[in-house]
Amino acid sequence: MGIRRQARERAVQFLFQNDHNPPEDLDETLDHFWRYQRPLVIELLEGKTNWGQEKELPPPTDDDLAIRDFAEPLVRGVLENIKEIDNRIQNLAANWDLSRMAGVDRSILRLAAYEMIYRDDIPPVVAINEAVDIAKKFSTDESGKFVNGILDNMAARLSRPRHSTEMVAKPVEPKNEVKLQPLPKPSTPEVS
Repeated sequence: MGIRRQARERAVQFLFQNDHNPPEDLDETLDHFWRYQRPLVIELLEGKTNWGQEKELPPPTDDDLAIRDFAEPLVRGVLENIKEIDNRIQNLAANWDLSRMAGVDRSILRLAAYEMIYRDDIPPVVAINEAVDIAKKFSTDESGKFVNGILDNMAARLSRPRHSTEMVAKPVEPKNEVKLQPLPKPSTPEVS
């Protein structure tokens, strides 16, 4: 699994946690999250129990740092723009109140919406595909369809192409026209 996928999964996990238990100090909570949400740390903490003894945590790996470097701006961006993001999702979620959506789905939608609206370095189609795959992994197959429907609808309203990092589509330059001669009609054999 790639670094960016892992980063998006961690961002969704943090957003889910934040949604259900908003911290008083975001910076402190993010530091705690990144300290303990690393594969080697999880393995160490879930391993053999040493009652009452503090386990020494290994230093972050290069992958751990790369995951945090990609995910943390996503998390902060979602939280800074959450009202606008929630309004857009709510407007596209026919017959669904945002508070009635599954928490995981809501977090996935918020992350992907942020990427599509505010991150011009990420093509909308990438944000959608990643969100659908994460929804299938952390929620249900039906969630994948639900997330895809809302995000696809959102992408249709963006001012940039789905497959591009460009914010506005460039006009197509006319090419020199080449006129082709029509092909002769095929002759039909005579029936005798």
